[in-house]
Amino acid sequence: MKKIILAAALALAPAVAFAQTSTTTTTTITTEQQSKVRAYVVKEKPASMKVTESVTVGTALPASVTLQTLPADVGVTQYRYAVVNDKTVLVEPSSRKIVQIIE
Repeated sequence: MKKIILAAALALAPAVAFAQTSTTTTTTITTEQQSKVRAYVVKEKPASMKVTESVTVGTALPASVTLQTLPADVGVTQYRYAVVNDKTVLVEPSSRKIVQIIE
């Protein structure tokens, strides 16, 4: 009986580990990185693009919004940014989803 329970537990272990890793993906931008993004955007003064869609974390920006790259020293090169409806947003480039709004 112990062998059956052990075998079942071992069979489920990879699925449990996979579930844990797939659900813990979060976007964490440090306070210092937020400050660097904010300072860079203020310095560059990009024009704000107007969209009718909601500008909230998790929503995708329309293709009409141009995504800009951030310099390496900002520390968030995996994302792009845009200023949309007067909000600076960090965007995951492949999905165009907003991952953070920089206040």
